[in-house]
Amino acid sequence: MSEPVVREEVSSPFDRVSPSAKLFVCLSVAFISCLLLGDVIGGKNIGTPLGPISVGIVAFPVTFLLTDVVNDFYGRRGARFLTFLGFGAAVGAWVLLQITTAIPPPPDPNDTYFTQAEFIKIFGGSARLFVASIIAYLIGQFLDIYVFQFWKALTQSRHLWLRATGSTLLSQIVDTVAVNGIFWFGKQDAAWIARKGLREYGIKLVVAICLTPVIYALHGAIVRWMKLEPEKHETRT
Repeated sequence: MSEPVVREEVSSPFDRVSPSAKLFVCLSVAFISCLLLGDVIGGKNIGTPLGPISVGIVAFPVTFLLTDVVNDFYGRRGARFLTFLGFGAAVGAWVLLQITTAIPPPPDPNDTYFTQAEFIKIFGGSARLFVASIIAYLIGQFLDIYVFQFWKALTQSRHLWLRATGSTLLSQIVDTVAVNGIFWFGKQDAAWIARKGLREYGIKLVVAICLTPVIYALHGAIVRWMKLEPEKHETRT
């Protein structure tokens, strides 16, 4: 009587991807999506008690939150990699938008949903605004990463609220000043730019504080359900 054939179950490459790597991919996708959408929708303003502000305020705070989560679980190198990933995605998206904007539409306006003027107004964007936003993004991100790790080491990985909120509030001062200063320089007077920057930073301050419970919830869910632990704090000498 022949022996039964035992078939070994062959795992797929996806099965060999660790939960930690899968989480990083998910966080990166969410980060880049909010980063790119924030740039695209940023041309629309909404009213607030402090005055009009870009509707991008809905998407951009999520990027602050995700940067802090990645910084906590994957350390400085992971957060830097995410920053460069977002930078590459933003540059690529802007280049594609410029190319598609330059392609002329068909002669019959009924053959296209957007007119050329509408497409340019929504997706064209200015090179100056793009440069301003990219410079502000890079400065803000790297400052956020550094300050987050500084507080994490100083508090021996305690007080998540301090390193998350503290790093965001400081980095957003630089981000707000950079993007407004670069883009509006020469177009508006210094007082107007200062008022706009203070108004936007005030909104970001409120949003950052309100997001603190969300950071704790996301942090706890990752530890509890995915059994992942944050990276150890850096040793201060």
